[in-house]
Amino acid sequence: MTAPTSPEQKQLGPRPQRLLFLTLPLLIGVFYNAISLLTLPFSGPTLTDMLARLNQQSSTSGLPPIQLAPDQLQWVLWLSFAITAILILWLYYTRRALLEGRSWGRVSAIVIGVFTLLIFPIGTVLGIFMLIGAFDKNVVAYARH
Repeated sequence: MTAPTSPEQKQLGPRPQRLLFLTLPLLIGVFYNAISLLTLPFSGPTLTDMLARLNQQSSTSGLPPIQLAPDQLQWVLWLSFAITAILILWLYYTRRALLEGRSWGRVSAIVIGVFTLLIFPIGTVLGIFMLIGAFDKNVVAYARH
C-alpha cells in the first residue's frame, strides 16, 4: 500500500532523501523545546536558589550581589515562556513548509541550522546535518515552490 498523495505532492515529485536531514532536526527541536516549555513553570524556585548561590560566591570575590525581585523573576519566566513558544512555532512551520516544498522553509531551515551550530556539541552536529541537507541539489530543486 502506498500513502495517499495530494495533487500538490504529485506536482512536486517524490521527496528527496536528504530532506530528512532538515526535517528530523527540526522535529527534535520541536520536542525538546516543548519539554522545556512544560518544565518552565517549575523553574522559579530553581532560579531563586541559583541566585542565592551566586550571591554567596560573589561575596568572597567582591562583586555586588544580584538582586531580583519576585516581580522581576515572574517577568523573566513569562519572557522565557513567550520566546520558547515562538521558537516552537518557528520550528514547526519551517518543517511543515519544507515538507510542502516551499522555498521560504529552506531559507528558514538554513537560518535555524546556523543558529544551531552554536549549541555545542549536539546542536553543532544537528546544524551540520541541516546545512548539508539544505544545500543538497535535490532538496534545492524540491523546495522551489
